[in-house]
Amino acid sequence: MAIETDTVILVVEDEVLIRMNAVQMLEDAGYVVVEASNADDAIKILEARSDIRAVFTDINMPGTLDGLRLAHAIRGRWPPIHLILTSGQVTLREEEFPANGRFIRKPYRAEHLLATILELLSSIPPPDPLQGPIKAA
Repeated sequence: MAIETDTVILVVEDEVLIRMNAVQMLEDAGYVVVEASNADDAIKILEARSDIRAVFTDINMPGTLDGLRLAHAIRGRWPPIHLILTSGQVTLREEEFPANGRFIRKPYRAEHLLATILELLSSIPPPDPLQGPIKAA
């Protein structure tokens, strides 16, 4: 069941077929999806676009940054962006995650991915440390 949304999600996955599958799941649900095959390309996309609300990234990727380091870099530079990490090989301890990040083990089902994204998008984003804490009205 697709939802009407203009929410943009960046999918970062080096395995082409897995990336295509994730993109299809998200597009079928009504999200706008941007793709990157590695962390370096993801950073370039994030620097060029201000409309990305969530990043779904694999942890094990070639390049200068893996997905975990990418997630920490995103949390530091773009704090409001929601983060979902995935892997079929790595299990992380909670303290290794960036603040408010989520983990989905591969292979994942569309229902699990979409429920996680909906949960994150429904929550208040983490505060931007450059703007100070969010105050309740």
